[in-house]
Amino acid sequence: MSANKTGYYFHAACRRHEMGPGHPECPERLDAIEDRLLVSGVANALDRREAPEASLDDIVLAHDPRLVAAIDGLREELAEQVDAGGSRYRFIDPDTAMNPHTWEAALRASGAVIAATDAVMAGELQNAFCAVRPPGHHACRNRSMGFCLFNQVAVGARYALERHGLERVAIVDFDVHHGNGTEDILAGDDRVLMVGLFQHPFYPGTGTPPLADNMVNLPVPAYTKGAVVREMIEEAWIPRLEAFRPQMIFFSAGFDAHREDDLGQLGLVEADYAWMTARIKAIADKHAQGRIVSSLEGGYNLSALGRSVEAHLRVLADL
Repeated sequence: MSANKTGYYFHAACRRHEMGPGHPECPERLDAIEDRLLVSGVANALDRREAPEASLDDIVLAHDPRLVAAIDGLREELAEQVDAGGSRYRFIDPDTAMNPHTWEAALRASGAVIAATDAVMAGELQNAFCAVRPPGHHACRNRSMGFCLFNQVAVGARYALERHGLERVAIVDFDVHHGNGTEDILAGDDRVLMVGLFQHPFYPGTGTPPLADNMVNLPVPAYTKGAVVREMIEEAWIPRLEAFRPQMIFFSAGFDAHREDDLGQLGLVEADYAWMTARIKAIADKHAQGRIVSSLEGGYNLSALGRSVEAHLRVLADL
């Protein structure tokens, strides 16, 4: 196994999770990514790996055990509901529902990030992308919300610290929505530096001010374009990341800040995602032996999502 490989973690369960007709966070998102990577040839450069299920012992590195128990309880209630001929959905909040496959999908999503962390730390892979859903960065320590059940990037960061003994881990979140769950879980943990970019004011209405000094938040107004974002990143993110010297970097890779995505109103394009990835990859190469694990968050225009993930992976895989 070549250590310069980029891993690609996936599982069919992540496609079987769905929240009803017309929901933007749909299984077709993964199809759009797969199709684009196949057509572009990028798929041929990736080391494809099936995501295992995360253990509950690892999930509670980031979440209150009572939340995990509550979601498990909803899973059991949903199974009884379906067996009785009722609805196939159980809503957690107005935007977030479980179907009979959601529990496994959520465990596989966190399991992908954990397995990717293990492989990158072992030197089997240089870096990895997790094509998983449900997304995770709105899931707080005590609450699932905003399409998210468990916060796989927060789980992965804590796993790298607790199970692999790292001392400094960075998280980069460029989703159009603030990663409030990740901030809720990791604010004040000086072993973690989180840098984020998000439209403001916008759902979920958090991030200003940051909850702690280890959060570097860049709230930007609607219709902000890539040139402005790049300048802000150079001024705010890069000096903090360089001073922090992370030993591993995680991406909360949401692509809904793309100008074609109707769930947000920012103006990024594929070249901006490639630039951000390259800029962070240079820091990983300098301080973290190149170790990066990226996990899919948002991105709801299917064409823009596929193209943006392709751009992200071309940089990670040095294509």
